[in-house]
Amino acid sequence: MKHGCVVVKIGSGALSGGGAGLDAAVLRRLAADVADAREAGRGVVLVSSGAILAGKERLKLATRPSTQLKQAAAAVGQSRLMRAWEAAFARRKLTVAQVLLTREDLQDRGRYLNARNTLLTLLRLGVVPIVNENDTVAVEEIKFGDNDGLSALVAGLVGAELLVLLTDQEGLFTDDPRSHPDATLVARVRPGEEPARVGGAGPWGSGGMASKVRAARQAAEGGIAAVVASGAKPGVLAALVAGRQTGTFFEPAARPLARRRQWLAFASKPRGRIVVDAGAREALVARDKSLLASGVKSLSGRFEAGDAVSLVEGGAEFARGLVNFAARELERIKGLKTSQIEAVLGHKPADEVVHRDNLAILKS
Repeated sequence: MKHGCVVVKIGSGALSGGGAGLDAAVLRRLAADVADAREAGRGVVLVSSGAILAGKERLKLATRPSTQLKQAAAAVGQSRLMRAWEAAFARRKLTVAQVLLTREDLQDRGRYLNARNTLLTLLRLGVVPIVNENDTVAVEEIKFGDNDGLSALVAGLVGAELLVLLTDQEGLFTDDPRSHPDATLVARVRPGEEPARVGGAGPWGSGGMASKVRAARQAAEGGIAAVVASGAKPGVLAALVAGRQTGTFFEPAARPLARRRQWLAFASKPRGRIVVDAGAREALVARDKSLLASGVKSLSGRFEAGDAVSLVEGGAEFARGLVNFAARELERIKGLKTSQIEAVLGHKPADEVVHRDNLAILKS
């Protein structure tokens, strides 16, 4: 992986080639593009949709799907999807590996690191990991299109240099080009810019352009360049690997979140909420300080020391961090000075409620 790793997310719309099921020719072309990228020195991880699409085709389902019907289709289609990828990559003598994940698998720090180690080991062995949501059980992921979000998490997980989100459109447009022919392609989105208005998902897809924009911005906040481009256009991946512009490019942040903070911001599951005062928020956000007990106004949830918590001010979450006190302890010391903690609790596990090294400010 002398030139860094690329994570490529392929949506159902791109895999179908505009048809009702998986298009074998599209898979062969994309597999060839991935093989060429590997020969150019890139490690490649695929995040592939298509299990629901393949199952729907096998079950001959045509009506607008319920969540239960999508889950049933995913159960039938997952093995068909992997067989299709195996056949496509076999033409270039490449081995693939199935990695089924849900957001829950990445919310626990230990499981997150285990997933990272597994993916990096597969890449070292010359295998192409094919990651997919476990749609059969991941109800929220089916509803909200987390394969896009998952691809951003995977990009951070493996320390990717580039995230490519392939879809059935050329990229991000100023409006939906299917209903607004005068819409123009957005070539570049800079850090902090609000992208153009985007549309929703189709009935058998799971994300739509909006979720791709969120995923691209998430990757960019972690210092990973991201591109939304057409999966139907031959040579797109080769062009991107060669550094040529195509689709919509999301510039990476100049000061990205560290990997641990990426996990806190995007993958952790808060076990509770800590409401802080305006002064504490200003110290955390503007001056990179730790959260002290004196800045805590109230709290909710049953969390223990070491759990992830949401930090809230003015009714909105603005940060996440690992807390040094259990909820029952923090309830007793909220609003107090650090010098008063030991007298109240009988011990003082830390000076800070959340240390700045274990804190992630949410930028989006």
